[in-house]
Amino acid sequence: MSAMNNIMNSPDGFYNDRMSHGNTGSNARVRHELEAHFASESDIPVHSHVYEQIDQLEAIDVDELVKLLADEGHETTVKPVALAEFFEGLAQLATTGVVEVTDIVEAIHREVILRPLGRFNKNHINNWQRGITGRIYGTIRQVMLMVGNNLASVLRVYQHIVMQKKVQPLPDSLKKLVNVLNGVMGDHLVNNKNPLAVPMMLYDSEGIPLDEALSEHDESKHKELSGRVVILCHGLCMSYLSWQSQDSNGLGDAIENSQPNSTVLYLDYNTGRRISHSGRKFCQILQDLVDSHPNISQIDLVGHSMGGLVSRSALFYGEQDHLDWVKRVSNLITLGSPHHGAVLERIGNYVQEIIGKLPFAGSLAKLGDMRSAGIIDLRHGSIRDVDWKSLEGRSVLPQDFRHPTGLPSGIKTYFVASALVETHYESKMTDLLGDGLVSVASALGEDDSEHALFVPDGHKAVFYGVSHINLIHSRRVREQVVAWLLDNGQRDYMGEPRIYSYPRSWDVAV
Repeated sequence: MSAMNNIMNSPDGFYNDRMSHGNTGSNARVRHELEAHFASESDIPVHSHVYEQIDQLEAIDVDELVKLLADEGHETTVKPVALAEFFEGLAQLATTGVVEVTDIVEAIHREVILRPLGRFNKNHINNWQRGITGRIYGTIRQVMLMVGNNLASVLRVYQHIVMQKKVQPLPDSLKKLVNVLNGVMGDHLVNNKNPLAVPMMLYDSEGIPLDEALSEHDESKHKELSGRVVILCHGLCMSYLSWQSQDSNGLGDAIENSQPNSTVLYLDYNTGRRISHSGRKFCQILQDLVDSHPNISQIDLVGHSMGGLVSRSALFYGEQDHLDWVKRVSNLITLGSPHHGAVLERIGNYVQEIIGKLPFAGSLAKLGDMRSAGIIDLRHGSIRDVDWKSLEGRSVLPQDFRHPTGLPSGIKTYFVASALVETHYESKMTDLLGDGLVSVASALGEDDSEHALFVPDGHKAVFYGVSHINLIHSRRVREQVVAWLLDNGQRDYMGEPRIYSYPRSWDVAV
């Protein structure tokens, strides 16, 4: 225990170095966890050097330690965004947007003034903030934040006093808009405590939050989940509503019709947050689900695009922590998930780096920094905290340095990829273009390095003439997913070839 106290009190110790900016509650929790760890280390010298004490931390898994040092932007709400919160969030977002634009304008102004004088360096940039011009920009930011916060406060008071007490849910159209905003800038919404930030929740087939649907207030609902549960996880900028079809024949409907004894649930979450954050939260939700409903015998996960990566991240952390829910997962199906990254995000990052190197235009690269951390994670398909936690700013480790994350053992995994062309045309361009956002190789988990995800060819399917978005609505994809779920791992696909599916028309889509 003395070793623990030495680290806590040392000016250059681990605790002061990592937690100096944390909140009191987080500090107490981390201190408790570390005390519990050191209490079992009876061989730690009482007066050993601080670096020798830090070495004792090697027994703690890096990912587990990152979880203990959670950021201040942790979700605090478990309710869907309501109509009043929507307008309050827009008021804050409008102000934040003005502040962001002011930052970019100031950066360009500063570069135009300092660069021709040869003073565009760290010292002169710091002096700029203390100068008259820098203070003017600072005043603009403070005024806009004050106005925005006051406007949001007025709307909040109006909501609680003037408006009716019954919460008005968002219309579906506005709900979809909110999820798009979360995909683009979801981490910024969380950091600014904007009410537009979408919490991670499970919904039933009627679009009702699961906790509400299973509450005692509605006797017509089943109070207990049991048997087989299939959870659909949407992709970037989408929502649980994205699985719905106009003809009531979406993937969820098809699964329920083919397997009446199964329960289909829909995950809704903020796709702008780090994928590993969403994975950890999803892992927690699934454990809470089986704790509350111990009669659930099987869980199947179907993820579209980012949803597949979030599912893999949840499985990774659940298996690492030996959680009970992982033992009940039988099938994992991903639809167009960028397991090895998305081409579009790589191109965007490359363009941003080029702009950043141009004189007088480098400040425009700040526009690229406004995109969400979730989008940045799609660059290489990063699903673990260690792929970004040690870096400054909002980047991720390069492709060759990210940490390998294999598939969980004992779970049947199926990968779906698609290509815009309608015929089986083998070429590098076809593979690279893929479905317009994700290459065929990335969606199938294929890679030349240690990151390759080894799935039998019989568990892979390529659908030609299907775009990335239409993967969740395609009849052919829907039928294949239902077939895999119906088979439920009974058939041996090891010796079977890869599945290729073509549209009825064999015309080539240019």
